[in-house]
Amino acid sequence: MAAGFAGGCLCGAVRFACSADPAMVGHCHCIDCRKSSGTGHCTHVVVPRAAFAVTGRLTTYARPADSGNLVTRAFCPTCGSPIYSTNAAMPDLVFPRASSLDDPEAIKPQMVVYASRAPSWDVVDPALPSFATMPAPGEVAAAMAQAR
Repeated sequence: MAAGFAGGCLCGAVRFACSADPAMVGHCHCIDCRKSSGTGHCTHVVVPRAAFAVTGRLTTYARPADSGNLVTRAFCPTCGSPIYSTNAAMPDLVFPRASSLDDPEAIKPQMVVYASRAPSWDVVDPALPSFATMPAPGEVAAAMAQAR
């Protein structure tokens, strides 16, 4: 992909741009991601916070993850579209939702986390490295190397 990507919400009130390529892209089947997406998983794009810019008004909702780290989800207050999330344990990263990208083909998922929580009707791609829960950082690096 060319460096960077853009996206926004359903009604157009919120727009974002990222000047960097994703560091990683992954599907998450945790309960919070399922409930916040309205489907079986979320697909998160991982980017440096310094390369990510948003225009428009957002509403946020913060909730501790299984790890205890505070995850804050940002969404459009008008149409409800999820835009991105942040994790207090990773303050230099932002996790835009792949569903909000202008060009969803601009990214390619590289792994699946919380696969053990995937509902039977949301089949986990067997071609992707898959983790029953959240992997340790070393496991993520190994999976990233394998996915390339």
